[in-house]
Amino acid sequence: MRLRQIAPELFKFTLIGLPTGGDRKQVQPPAQRKANEGGSREQDQLREEQADHLSRRGRNKFNPLNALLTRGEISENQKTPAGEESAAMAHQITSAANPLIKMLKALHAKKGRSETGLFLAEGARLALEAADLGAWPDILLFFPAALERAPVRQLLDQADGRGVRLIETSESILAQIAKRDNPQTVIGAYRQRLAPLESLEGATIVALDGVRDPGNLGTIVRTADSTGVGGVVLIGETCDPFSVEAVRATMGSIFAMKLARASLDELVRYRNARGAAMIGASLKGAEMSVDAALPERVIVFMGNEQSGLNAEMEAACDMLVKLPMRGRADSLNLAVATAVMLYDVWRRRGYDGARA
Repeated sequence: MRLRQIAPELFKFTLIGLPTGGDRKQVQPPAQRKANEGGSREQDQLREEQADHLSRRGRNKFNPLNALLTRGEISENQKTPAGEESAAMAHQITSAANPLIKMLKALHAKKGRSETGLFLAEGARLALEAADLGAWPDILLFFPAALERAPVRQLLDQADGRGVRLIETSESILAQIAKRDNPQTVIGAYRQRLAPLESLEGATIVALDGVRDPGNLGTIVRTADSTGVGGVVLIGETCDPFSVEAVRATMGSIFAMKLARASLDELVRYRNARGAAMIGASLKGAEMSVDAALPERVIVFMGNEQSGLNAEMEAACDMLVKLPMRGRADSLNLAVATAVMLYDVWRRRGYDGARA
């Protein structure tokens, strides 16, 4: 494929890193094509919300990433084609001392994520799934070996058309950003996204209080996605769902599942407004009858790893249940317990829509 020639002014970036100085032909991503061709209401709504979220990225008054872009401190070398079969153009960064690389490495810390509003997501498969949902990163880094895969080359070309900052770098720098010896060949820096509590829909919602382990939180988000849950509500001092550990554990479900933060009072008002029943997992609860019917709408409420739900939260629940134990173990890992609860709720509804 002949590489297209792009005027230099198209690579001047505004405060949000988007190209200026002329119109660029927008490449329609797979998600948009699918939306045009049809799909479920939930998928269309999610794509619209994510597209709207991305369109609002430039309304932040200040962002350290914007400052780097404005000062021109990101690029070391001139832009180069991302591959012979790709029309995308990328900046090359070869030094770990580059301010952009330092900023990306800082996303492992909560302070870095709070200051930039970004989080790291690793892997080409995850980036492809995110793009399919209409979620595009602010920055996409790749190691040249990634270009051996046609889907990745197509992803880079589409990302270029979306104004994503493409960075070609070395495996060693990707390893420093990922903080692991064998990094993925593609790493993206995405905007954090929290949904309003009132926007959560679906027959089942998960509420989590004070989860401390990001691996547990990420696994619960993944399980919620697998069971068709309408959203995950984070109550109290729950760990950051956008930490690297939590995002890794979601295996891409971070882009498919709505996340909201709320207080207990807000959760109770949401429950009352929806006419839902809140079921809390507690050692004080009774074992649920195998054939007991469930209300049309349910909020599954799970406490933290050590102490579970506190007395106020238990009092707010319509029903307290405990999982039966048969062996010597007297407890389950939080993510496992939540999975058992969600699949039991799904079982009682007849597994409608389950995929083989």
